[in-house]
Amino acid sequence: MENEQQPDALDALEAPEAPQAPARVSRGKAWIGMAAVAVALGMLTMIPEPGYDPDAPPPAADGQAGSEGDGGLLQPGSPAPLNYTMKDVNGTDVTLSSFKGKVILVNFWATWCAPCKVEIPHLVELQEQYKDDLVILGVSVDDTAEKMKPYAEQLKINYPLLVGLGHDDMQEAYGPLWGIPVSVFIDREGNVSKRHSGIATKEQFEREIIAAL
Repeated sequence: MENEQQPDALDALEAPEAPQAPARVSRGKAWIGMAAVAVALGMLTMIPEPGYDPDAPPPAADGQAGSEGDGGLLQPGSPAPLNYTMKDVNGTDVTLSSFKGKVILVNFWATWCAPCKVEIPHLVELQEQYKDDLVILGVSVDDTAEKMKPYAEQLKINYPLLVGLGHDDMQEAYGPLWGIPVSVFIDREGNVSKRHSGIATKEQFEREIIAAL
């Protein structure tokens, strides 16, 4: 009789162990939940302050933001910083002040900038159309001359392309450049007429060129 009761006793001892698997699953879910909360709290610390968006595109050219001098610089009517000499794609020195007497359009761009590429055909047309009264200076912010040359040939650029790489002082003088393209219009007297941050249409460019004549 004792031998017949022994399995029941063993079953009684082993029975409490049966629910262990669900307990382990619940513990795993708890750890996942705690990890998710930790990640969420970490992300909250990375949210930028209100009003600041580091990934925001530059404002449109017609908008007030980004025009007439970001950060209080290059206000309309103020003297443009023309005391810079830079190399063009052929290695020739180009002094900005040598163009005083014409309307100068300083266009900051780069070969990797898609909106800049959209603008360039308009600038080519306007340079041809107003060639007696206008000079467009395309200042690449970080390209080498070797990289700019084939790009200029491909797009048939007919205005001087200047190497801005290594000329942070010049870019700061016309900045701040929160993004590109940025276009600065300078009248015949060498004063800032307008500053646009962001892509512009041919009509917008032409309107500002005529206003600066």
